[in-house]
Amino acid sequence: MQLLIVANTQKTPVAAALKEMLPWISRKANVIAVDTDYTADMNALQADAILVLGGDGTLLATARRLRGRQIPLLGVNFGRLGFLAAFTPEQFQKHFDDFIAGKLHTSHRQAIQATVGRRFAATALNDAVITAGAPFHMIQLQISADSRDGEEIPSEGVTYHGDGVIVSTASGSTAYNVSAGGPIISPTVPAFCVTPICAHTMSFRPVVIASSCTIRITAAKVNEGTTLFCDGQESTRLCAGDVALIRSSPHPVLLIENPDAGEWRNLAEKLHWAAAPGYNPPP
Repeated sequence: MQLLIVANTQKTPVAAALKEMLPWISRKANVIAVDTDYTADMNALQADAILVLGGDGTLLATARRLRGRQIPLLGVNFGRLGFLAAFTPEQFQKHFDDFIAGKLHTSHRQAIQATVGRRFAATALNDAVITAGAPFHMIQLQISADSRDGEEIPSEGVTYHGDGVIVSTASGSTAYNVSAGGPIISPTVPAFCVTPICAHTMSFRPVVIASSCTIRITAAKVNEGTTLFCDGQESTRLCAGDVALIRSSPHPVLLIENPDAGEWRNLAEKLHWAAAPGYNPPP
């Protein structure tokens, strides 16, 4: 196997683990490069898989750098939650031989493509988020969606006042979306969730729509710091009149799944979903 390793060595445990793991990884796989400063040219390297050591943020950055290339990613989590970087270091070592042999399941995760005119284009695996920004007054957005392929998106839609909006994929529904009150969506469901951030109305609730839709968000009234973020990593400022189009990327992200972690188990262990209330008796 031709293996590229991307390691976030700014995390102290990652640097130590890389030093320990690299010798035995190299005995079974051809490590073509170890990228610790995010400078490797993903288009030039002919890798069969990419091993990502860090956390979900490191994996998101690596997925974005692929620019649609269909190379599977295996994430080893050294962060806090690890929904996308699904392996612990111990689980990675346990399943390493199956990984090299190509026996681990690879899932195709829907990604988002966001554009603002001709000046900005970016992809995201988790979400595209518009935030109000400084001076932190409420902003006004006009939001519409249309799933009719090949037809122009109508400009009419709902007018929304609040602190911004989140458009998340199913994979990203457990990130910022769930913190803002949006629903958790199974990563196998081809859907987007549109979730308001502090809506100034009780009637604008999160909406789940098909990922075949194109979402049009017009900046009607915004602040100087109003910004569109893709996975919190690529961004552009929005001015009044700007139109952001958010649609499904034609290139899914390939993630190698941890056989020891299931969808329900992840929710229970990482988000304490459906856990019984705790009780701490008085001393």
